[in-house]
Amino acid sequence: MNDDGVRELVKQKYGQAALRVVSGETTCCGSTSSPSACDPVTSNLYATAETADLPSEAVAASLGCGNPTALAQLKPGETVLDLGSGGGIDVLLSARRVGATGKAYGLDMTDEMLALARENQRKAGLTNVEFLKGEIEHIPLPPDSVDVIISNCVINLSADKDAVLAEAFRVLKPGGRFAVSDVVVRGEVPAEIRRSVELWIGCVAGALEESEYRAKLAKAGFADVDVEPTRIYTAERARDALAGAGLDAEAIALIDGKFISAFVRARKPRP
Repeated sequence: MNDDGVRELVKQKYGQAALRVVSGETTCCGSTSSPSACDPVTSNLYATAETADLPSEAVAASLGCGNPTALAQLKPGETVLDLGSGGGIDVLLSARRVGATGKAYGLDMTDEMLALARENQRKAGLTNVEFLKGEIEHIPLPPDSVDVIISNCVINLSADKDAVLAEAFRVLKPGGRFAVSDVVVRGEVPAEIRRSVELWIGCVAGALEESEYRAKLAKAGFADVDVEPTRIYTAERARDALAGAGLDAEAIALIDGKFISAFVRARKPRP
């Protein structure tokens, strides 16, 4: 499948996820699912105190694999960009952290998610927020305009990760921080998973191997690259979700512990 095909499938799947949130259904990495099936990736990422004052739809639309806003150490007055902002939960949390003198941008290519995010912004009453339509491979912001880039289980969905990282480097200010949550692979992965479009859209099969992630960040120009595991997925915990995507027990056993959620940090060097 070519890049455009992957992009269109991801757009369709996450558009459907947004509509399910509006209708009150549960979502998990772009699919309707039970809470137990969601558990390996998307559950228990945010403290209750963080989300208590957010619209329920923003919380329900959280399809990430981490909490980048808590780990990025955002400061008042900073400008933050969330790549693949979905229903807006991380943008709204970031806007609170950077305060009235800061700004939080969300970038998403899916009309349904953008509509949901803007409605969540309205309900939250936050004015230092702007949601942009676009692709993370082509960020619609000028060079050197952002202090921090965050993302939550989205970069792994891109079929052109080199373009994403190059664009992230371009829009960051010198000294700016790349601080994303993403799914990362440690070791070899069975070919059945890489071929599974359903798993690609579901936050797994597009994940980079850790050393490749580090190399791509360095190639884009980043320094001080660090990959910190935040959650390790065992075959047992992910069994229901993986079986639902058509993998047999033998294939599931082969990936035990090889997929992790990680906080990926890097910095754009100053001249």
